[in-house]
Amino acid sequence: MNINKLILGFFVFFSATLPVAAHEAKYAAPLLGSSEVPASASPASGSVLVTIDFDLVTMRIEANFSDLLGNVTAAHIHCCIDPGSNVGVATQLPSFTGFPLGVTAGTYDHTFDMALASSYNPAFVTSHGGLISTAFNDLVAGLDAGKAYFNLHTNAFPGGEIRGLLSPVPEPESYALLLAGLGVLTLFARRNKRETAHG
Repeated sequence: MNINKLILGFFVFFSATLPVAAHEAKYAAPLLGSSEVPASASPASGSVLVTIDFDLVTMRIEANFSDLLGNVTAAHIHCCIDPGSNVGVATQLPSFTGFPLGVTAGTYDHTFDMALASSYNPAFVTSHGGLISTAFNDLVAGLDAGKAYFNLHTNAFPGGEIRGLLSPVPEPESYALLLAGLGVLTLFARRNKRETAHG
């Protein structure tokens, strides 16, 4: 059997069996005092996962935190600046709707409609083209570039007790395509080895 037809058949089969990818992007970060600028001495920790759904124009925030030295006063996403710096808030002020305040530990899971002005800091919209669409695009660009961070503020650390620089999370399909590519390389290597042995 012709190896090229085999490879073509493999790719056709493989692409047909892949699930239809959702139009979404995920960003994650550990929440630590050492990530604050300047760093805080807090022993607290946590994690955050941000999921942007481009079809629904939503942003889901899933966060957890514990062992804070102060009580939570606010939590939001800041954007857009290089790591190691501070910048203004991009999302709701003073805090995400329903975020647990006045506590030292908790969890949060909320989905925001990013087509609504109420999901943003008005100053962020103004400084990013004055439109919700440009603010959304710039927020996503900041997340993609690693220039946005989740900040959790407390009364003990008004500037932020724990922070996480949000980074893109690779999609499972990316790993599947990588494995498929490695499989093709293996096929070619075996074919070349056989041809060399018989030639």
